[in-house]
Amino acid sequence: MISNNRLNLLKQLSFLCLFIGCSTSKLNGQTPFYLDSSKPTEIRTADLLSKLTLEEKVSLLGYRSAAVPRLNIPAYNWWNEALHGVARAGEATMFPQAIGMSASFNDELLHQVAEAISTEARAKYNLAVAKDRRVQYMGLTFWSPNINIFRDPRWGRGQETYGEDPYLTGKLGVAFVKGMQGNDPNHLKTAACAKHYAVHSGPERERHSFDAKVDNKDLRETYLPAFKKLVDAGVESVMGAYNRVNGEPATISKTLIGILRNEWGFKGHYLTDCWALQDIYKGHNVLPNSVTVAAAAIKAGVNLDCSDLIQDDLVKAFKQGLVTEKEIDNSLAVLLKAQFKLGFYDAAKSSPYSSYGADSVHNASHIALSRKMAAQSMVLLKNENNALPLDKKTIKKIYVTGGNSSSVEPLMGNYFGVSPSMVTFLEGIIGGVTPDVSVVYDMGVVLNDSTHFSPAYNASESEVTIAVLGLNPLLEGEDGDAFLTQNGADKVNLSLPASHIAYIKSLRTQTKKPIIAVLTGGSAMDVEAIKPYADAIIIAWYPGEQGGNALADIVFGDVSPAGRLPITFYNSITDLPAYNDYNMAGKTYRYFKGKAQYPFGYGLSYTSFKYGWNTKPSKSYTTSAGILNLSVTIENTGGMNGDEVAQVYVKYPSAERMPVKELKGFKRVTIEKGSKKEVKFEIPFQELMKWDLKANKFKLYKGEYQLFVGGSSEDERIISSFLIK
Repeated sequence: MISNNRLNLLKQLSFLCLFIGCSTSKLNGQTPFYLDSSKPTEIRTADLLSKLTLEEKVSLLGYRSAAVPRLNIPAYNWWNEALHGVARAGEATMFPQAIGMSASFNDELLHQVAEAISTEARAKYNLAVAKDRRVQYMGLTFWSPNINIFRDPRWGRGQETYGEDPYLTGKLGVAFVKGMQGNDPNHLKTAACAKHYAVHSGPERERHSFDAKVDNKDLRETYLPAFKKLVDAGVESVMGAYNRVNGEPATISKTLIGILRNEWGFKGHYLTDCWALQDIYKGHNVLPNSVTVAAAAIKAGVNLDCSDLIQDDLVKAFKQGLVTEKEIDNSLAVLLKAQFKLGFYDAAKSSPYSSYGADSVHNASHIALSRKMAAQSMVLLKNENNALPLDKKTIKKIYVTGGNSSSVEPLMGNYFGVSPSMVTFLEGIIGGVTPDVSVVYDMGVVLNDSTHFSPAYNASESEVTIAVLGLNPLLEGEDGDAFLTQNGADKVNLSLPASHIAYIKSLRTQTKKPIIAVLTGGSAMDVEAIKPYADAIIIAWYPGEQGGNALADIVFGDVSPAGRLPITFYNSITDLPAYNDYNMAGKTYRYFKGKAQYPFGYGLSYTSFKYGWNTKPSKSYTTSAGILNLSVTIENTGGMNGDEVAQVYVKYPSAERMPVKELKGFKRVTIEKGSKKEVKFEIPFQELMKWDLKANKFKLYKGEYQLFVGGSSEDERIISSFLIK
């Protein structure tokens, strides 16, 4: 859809072009308007539209955008990925998987990561275009981040998200988008994309026909808030989802696109997920054929099709009177505007990013940033008798083992780039000590055998065993990718591989010396199954190319761990409602009333912290209040420097379907031992509004609120109450 004001402007500009003759390739020897970077984007867009035939317009609406040689428009492939680094395009810095980066609870660091990714993207694009290589995954339009809510740990693609909390997801998503798109007022560095809009989080196997049922309260309070924050932050594109939402195919949903365009004022381009339009008549069966779908997509407000359906069938739809050329123009105009913002029709020298070259790709600073993010993402769940950190000055012999210890697969996650500098966990531990330390390695266990293990004498003869176990991207992921799963890339339970559990039990019988369990994965796992056999447990996620070095930084105490769980670790799948139930009751820390194995926001440190109030909230506010201000003092009372992640949670007055509690602020701070820091929070009261089903709008409820600050969602370290009246 396009606003009435923009429609009127385009009509006026089109008339202007016709009046002054700008539809010719040259105007009295002058450059055509669409190639003149001094002209406003709207004029350039109208000029280019006026030069295109209907068939050419349609050819530009697919992700494999065709060349228009007579206008010197090269082909362009819109499909590019950058979930945790430039993906599928050769050498690039691989950062931790998104779920791991969210565990850092560090939006400022994530912004730096996104800046690095977009720099590498621009460099690769510059290098490719210089050789006229217009191939997939080397462009500037990136279909990241994935800001769906990880509502159920069975979802294989949950690893791509920033976790289960709308507030955390929104904050991190905005940081990523701003880093990707840059801050130049006239150019986009790259174009980011908020996906998958909306109410999309499995089941993977059924996504092409599934109908997610959700009422307005859960829609507005859980599934949409992060999308709105990214739209408010200026995200260039939004991608629709495969599934239906309350009977409407999400890709062409009048409800969802109406909220996006008319209510939120989204001005960027809206695209389909890949081959989602085919689902409308083949999977959802709501329209009869591809021609009617092509027309419906344009009328609904689709600007770009990640398939060939629109390119193949839109002209047919036009000839059948199902869509007008003006509607096609309106759709393409939004897409062309994105290309103008990216500088596609400008001289390369006019771009502030034209100088990026090979030295901007996978350079030393980006590698160091990947290592830093990986270390900040790792979560320490257990550290009995201070088993960690290890003293690398005195340790003599280390045994590294486990099915994930020497493989690159557990570093990657899905949607990954590749790097010649992949550091496995084994390599990181070896590199973390001097050559006079004996590091012995044996894989120890394979995935599908719970009875045959390597001899365990290495464990008994070593001072410490580091066992790297857990999941890998073949056990959880996207439909079609995670081919070792039993359930179409989703998990059927929370269990670790049975062979890994049996192996660590076997190790425990062979040694009384410390066993450090390192678990890889992108979702909640049943850690309790191995907890009795390990002295320390670290969640490493899928930590990217520097995962091994980052683990060494944690294990040897160069970095005090401060990662926090962005998802709830449950005791069992039986604690949760059915997987295909999209109602939020009983799901995530916001609505789960049982006892979690490890709560949202949880993570241990090598040091300790003391909290105290500096400025408490006022005792009462009116419903017209703007900002809730508070500040706390945090003191490092332990024996080493470290980071603390201060988290602010709010509990609401008693009312129907209120969350148990909600995150409304967080800040990661570095505090030297013996020192204090003041941490300030500003919480807009708009963040405390809840959807009133009767009034069909957000409302700030009156009553008593409780607020607490601590190190997790269950750490009510300091508490205060306030009244809204």
